[in-house]
Amino acid sequence: MEKKDAILELIPQQGILPLYFYKDPNVSIDVLKALYAAGIRAVEYTNRGEAALKNFIEMRKVCDSELKGMYLGIGTIKNGEMTQTFIDAGADYIISPGLVESVAAVADKNNMLWVPGCMTPSEIIHAETLGAKMIKLFPGNILGPGFLSAIKEIFPGLLFMPTGGVELDKDNISGWFKAGVCAVGMGSKLITKQLLEAKDYAQITKATQDALAIIKSIKS
Repeated sequence: MEKKDAILELIPQQGILPLYFYKDPNVSIDVLKALYAAGIRAVEYTNRGEAALKNFIEMRKVCDSELKGMYLGIGTIKNGEMTQTFIDAGADYIISPGLVESVAAVADKNNMLWVPGCMTPSEIIHAETLGAKMIKLFPGNILGPGFLSAIKEIFPGLLFMPTGGVELDKDNISGWFKAGVCAVGMGSKLITKQLLEAKDYAQITKATQDALAIIKSIKS
């Protein structure tokens, strides 16, 4: 199985894609290990600060040496050049906050999964035309599950994942899965600023296990 097909299977199986950025490389690595300990095998590190590339390179090394089976994606990618830089740094997949043709082109050239952020039916149609298989509904809290329910049947071939404002709460997560998402992207509601500042990795593992348990119960 090709890597991109494996990731397209893994994220829906996992039901959640944790995402975060932290300026300190050691904290970034320790969070990665905490997520792995919870059972996570696909993570999005967000390209949100000057240290992102340097940290990502260190995280890639740790994945390769210690975290067997972990796919490390990069998020907040906004142009083709940035896409290539992170592919060269070992990214397993690319996620964008919007739909950027140059990102799609560079990812496709490298036979890599890319997930665009979309907010309207027109953007989703454009993404589908460019070959997208998974759509990040962003910002999720603005769009809401009702948006997906209303458009889902127009796009039978696409996977949807809301990101932004998804709460660590059974009712909230359940609403999204009922609307037809394959997974939810969770950032600051899961890996909170407080937990990062306190370096409370045990609680990050626990919160992630809680989220996985909620999703498992919703799916069954």
